[in-house]
Amino acid sequence: MNNKKVIRKARKGRPIRQVAAVPFRVTSGGEMQVMLITSRSTRRFIVPKGWLSKRKSDREAAGIEAKEEAGVIGRTLEPPIGHYRYWKRLSKHFIPVDVAVYLISVEEELDEWREPERRRAWLSPLDAATLIDEPGLASMVRSLAVPQEQ
Repeated sequence: MNNKKVIRKARKGRPIRQVAAVPFRVTSGGEMQVMLITSRSTRRFIVPKGWLSKRKSDREAAGIEAKEEAGVIGRTLEPPIGHYRYWKRLSKHFIPVDVAVYLISVEEELDEWREPERRRAWLSPLDAATLIDEPGLASMVRSLAVPQEQ
């Protein structure tokens, strides 16, 4: 979706929506790990995220974002694990965006993908949550941590 369309929708009071993917895997030791990627401009850690498509379901769009931005292919789980809101910076505006977040059970990690300038990192949910700037998303990722038995 181009910026002009986004601004027009936002000015008309329509909610702007995106989908995000949280790629995950379970290690041989049974520990869950999530993948974060770096943003292109600020290089901060984020999850794959993008605009919706009229031709794809939210779930399908999340899978596409995971493949294009993180180079992973897997099964997108339903329903979304939650939603959060953030302020998207455009060239001259900030607009509120509501994001539906889907888990992606990673089956394949590609050596080559559409956006290889992004760095990828596999982290525990707790470590990943500390690196995520958006509080709502960080809380969702943190909730994926399984309490360790004492």
